[in-house]
Amino acid sequence: MTTYPAIEDHGLIGDLQTAALVATDGTVDWFCAPRFDSPSIFASLVDQESGGHFRITPDGVEFVTKQLYLPGTPILITRFMSQDGVGEVVDFMPVAGDQATDRHRLVRMVRVVRGHMRFRMECEPRFNYGRDRAEIDVTDAGATFRSPTMTMNLNASRREHRLVREEDIQRTEHGVRAYADLSTGDIGGMVLETSPDGPATLVPAEEILALFNQTRDFWRNWIGRSRYRGRWREMVERAAMTLKLMTYAPSGALVAAPTAGLPEQIGGERNWDYRFTWIRDASFSVYALLGLGFTDEAQAFMKWLNDRVHEAAERNVPLQIMYRIDGSPELEEQTLDHFEGYRGSRPVRIGNGAAGQLQLDIYGEALDSVHLADTHGLGMSHDAWSGICTLMDWLCEHWDEPDDGIWETRGGRQHFVYGRLMSWVAFDRAIRIARGRGRPADMQKWTAARDAIYQQIMERGYHPKRQAFVQHYDTDVLDASLLYMPLVGFIAPTDPMWQSTLRAMDAELVSDSLVYRYDPVASPDGLLGSEGTFTICSFWYVDALARSGRLEDARLTFEKMLTYSNHLGLYSEEIAPTGEQIGNFPQAFSHLSLISAALNLDYQLDHGPGRVGPVLEDLSAVRGG
Repeated sequence: MTTYPAIEDHGLIGDLQTAALVATDGTVDWFCAPRFDSPSIFASLVDQESGGHFRITPDGVEFVTKQLYLPGTPILITRFMSQDGVGEVVDFMPVAGDQATDRHRLVRMVRVVRGHMRFRMECEPRFNYGRDRAEIDVTDAGATFRSPTMTMNLNASRREHRLVREEDIQRTEHGVRAYADLSTGDIGGMVLETSPDGPATLVPAEEILALFNQTRDFWRNWIGRSRYRGRWREMVERAAMTLKLMTYAPSGALVAAPTAGLPEQIGGERNWDYRFTWIRDASFSVYALLGLGFTDEAQAFMKWLNDRVHEAAERNVPLQIMYRIDGSPELEEQTLDHFEGYRGSRPVRIGNGAAGQLQLDIYGEALDSVHLADTHGLGMSHDAWSGICTLMDWLCEHWDEPDDGIWETRGGRQHFVYGRLMSWVAFDRAIRIARGRGRPADMQKWTAARDAIYQQIMERGYHPKRQAFVQHYDTDVLDASLLYMPLVGFIAPTDPMWQSTLRAMDAELVSDSLVYRYDPVASPDGLLGSEGTFTICSFWYVDALARSGRLEDARLTFEKMLTYSNHLGLYSEEIAPTGEQIGNFPQAFSHLSLISAALNLDYQLDHGPGRVGPVLEDLSAVRGG
């Protein structure tokens, strides 16, 4: 089988409309354009032979490679060290802006900082998930690739003379290959440009340097707005930049991950497309964004969410659990049977069939973020509130139905406790908004529903023999999603029922600092195989420990979790028993939960367990403070 780089051996770059993954060997092996959810141009991450790639690497010498981000930015530096010299490939994407565009630039600046180095460049795009062949025109300025769905230029650059000459370019079956010799101080590079205005053009090195400076300044100015000054600041800021990279600026929507098809188990079938916006994931991000002071980003998402609420209310349909980044509900799931999958993990899926599932918890996450935004003065229109009222009326009629659950299992609907919990949150937050803002609402009906849910969870969701809240009413299986119970104020973290639940999870779901979602053997989810520990659950565990009075355990667990990030501070969805990262990468869930755990733990270490930080003081009664 073909050798694949580890999922974690990548850095993420992006321009706020799309993103690319760059491996430590200098290969761009995942890139979709013009949007996160567009067909791939490079996808060798899921098929080394047929996916397409863009590689710049030393030629003919043994080398050691290191990778780092330029501090305060997502500009990625891949360093190659050999006996002859030290070279660098600096990868970044100039910010595309808030208006949707088909033109995107991926800049690969090449320089030698010591000695000399011969570089080999290979660019082999495979447009439309490897399904479209391209015509290639080579000139002394680079190359133009034309397919039925995409035109792309590869523009060459060097300070003193061309990085490559037309006669130096070798045609390959699907692209081009070129070589360049650079010495100390030489700077050159390649600029990949989608949907260009004309043929490939030579880009002066001074222009590449100007783009580098503009991109650097944008990101440093942006992260400089963060008001977080606590412990683990570097990791928190890296997580914030990663979330920003996964936000589609024209709409404010956050994708769950920029990749598709990366497996939850190597060789298994749990391979999903995450390039969409889940109501749940993006709603969680509001807590993290406001906690860091990024109100513009929180407000942009709230507008996107309010639009989805308004559309659902107008059509008299429930919220869909996920949408495309532009708000479209169309996410038909397909398999790319011509791709072998990452390390043989098939099928590779695009689209997501889970979009049609009933997941009642999304109303709680949505209303929690609406309430949080409202308490921070982000405002709410009359239309938005009217839409919320319509959805709450719908939830009054449907909260007591079985659903598919937060983990999108495909084993049939159940009365999941987490779905009930977050339905309680939805009514609780809607009632608080109505009372606090004098909004019209059917308070009697909503209050009755909220109280009925509370009673039902306490009577049926708690298993007397297990001494724990369980996954659903007809099982004794534990579920890590219920770590969220004290975090939303449903139960006091010191309540004996919660303390015994936490002890049960300690014994069954926790492996050192790592937390499994549930046991799929004990609770079949309709899919073959197993999975790793879930990173968001591990960070929820940190917060639950801290609020339950176990601050030292919480701190140690958090510090251990930091060791599981990759060399750049990035996390995938899950961590395998070997410690390697698995699942789509990087994962928004993981990074937003890291931020939330750091915000809360840092404050509690200074002020005592269960205390809520200043950004959330007005929610202390709600969030367990």
